[in-house]
Amino acid sequence: MSDKRGRPPSGEDRMLSRMRDWRARHERELTPDGFDDEDERPLPDARAIDLVLRVGELMLASGEGTEAVSEAMLSLSVAFNLPRSEVSVTFTTITLSTHPGGDQPPITGERVVRRRSLDYFRVGELHTLVQQAALGLLELEDAAARLEQVRRAKTPYPNWVIVVGFGLIASSAGVMMGGGPIVATVAFLAAVLGDRTSVFLARRGVAEFYQMTAAAMVAATIGVGLLWVSSEMDLGLQAGAIITGNIMALLPGRPLVASLQDGISGSYVSAAARLLETFFILGAIVSGVGAIAYTAVRLGVSIDLDNLPSAGTSMEVPVLLGAAGIAIAFAISLAVPTRMLPTIGLLGVMIWVIYAGMGSLLQVPPVVGTVTGAVAVGVVGHWLARRTRRPVLPYLVPSIAPLLPGSLLYRGLIEFTQGTAVSGLLSLVEAVMVGLALGAGVNLGGELVRAFQRGGLAGAGMRSRPAARRTRGGY
Repeated sequence: MSDKRGRPPSGEDRMLSRMRDWRARHERELTPDGFDDEDERPLPDARAIDLVLRVGELMLASGEGTEAVSEAMLSLSVAFNLPRSEVSVTFTTITLSTHPGGDQPPITGERVVRRRSLDYFRVGELHTLVQQAALGLLELEDAAARLEQVRRAKTPYPNWVIVVGFGLIASSAGVMMGGGPIVATVAFLAAVLGDRTSVFLARRGVAEFYQMTAAAMVAATIGVGLLWVSSEMDLGLQAGAIITGNIMALLPGRPLVASLQDGISGSYVSAAARLLETFFILGAIVSGVGAIAYTAVRLGVSIDLDNLPSAGTSMEVPVLLGAAGIAIAFAISLAVPTRMLPTIGLLGVMIWVIYAGMGSLLQVPPVVGTVTGAVAVGVVGHWLARRTRRPVLPYLVPSIAPLLPGSLLYRGLIEFTQGTAVSGLLSLVEAVMVGLALGAGVNLGGELVRAFQRGGLAGAGMRSRPAARRTRGGY
């Protein structure tokens, strides 16, 4: 029986260890290698097949990575006696095939993810369901009922709080870059207005690329407008922080981390699709902000390259508060449970302190500081996820937000509009390198944790990871 929070009982560590050993002994039955023509078994329960497929579909649609979805589906297949199961998860399609044995043909089911809605609260609930089912704490009927509850459950925040969280990303970035209260307030309003514009277009069937472009254009227009007012009235406002903050709010941190995670785990189709999604979102942001910046320069709005907003390597209190605020606000926009928010805020501060400390003390390039901070966050995030039996992405994705390359992208676009195309291209390339460094760093941290600890979701262990045995791991 589980406790009030839905977690396994106090002996869960011993139970997970037994589960790992059981899976290792029966691993042969999970692959075609274990096929035996004389092994007659009854047909698998169709309800179990449907449950496994629907759990995988909901996990993938809610933002979980491909490897975790595959591992969860295999764990459920073992728990509900689906023999010789094979799972295939791509960016949009989930397939489960199970072979009853003997003369019976294989049974294959498939589901397609047509709509994605990032919801890490729902991902966490699904992980708990899988863990309890794998430990024998849920029967098939109970698991199906729990799945329906998770599917219908409301997020821990109402919709307006998620919208406010999105606006606070830009606002916190404005504070972090020394924009002051006026700039932070306008950045908040610009982000919310851009988000509402995107939602308006989505409800009318406009493609996501143009939704993102419109959101970037709205925020950039407001930022350029305040920049012109500040210049005309000599207010001395860092109005460019509005544009930078909104770029950070729109940057695709989640698909970037997930794409590299899928590639490292061997899911190359999903990795390529997620990476392409990342670059399409970047293209939309660049198109929207670039069009407004070019128009502003042509209309005579003064944009000084020497005074573009940037937090540099400062570790002053407002900068650290801004880093924590960005991470927490990002987590709220992704519906991360409230109990995780303080930890995520600390991780956001940690990654900034490591990055800024290496930049100011060791004078290393930004990419090196970014990788180091991301690896540290990856190690701590994966360790916390294993310790608390929760998914890891809710820890990682918001925590890297303070280092998302909003300033570099903005600088590159301004350099392009002012005729220094080579410098602009170099800035954009550096921004892409920083983004890839963030994704690679947090995943490297996870690999370091996996190398010294056994057991993943539902205690699957290192032996159940196909990517670990594809080449040298196979002998």
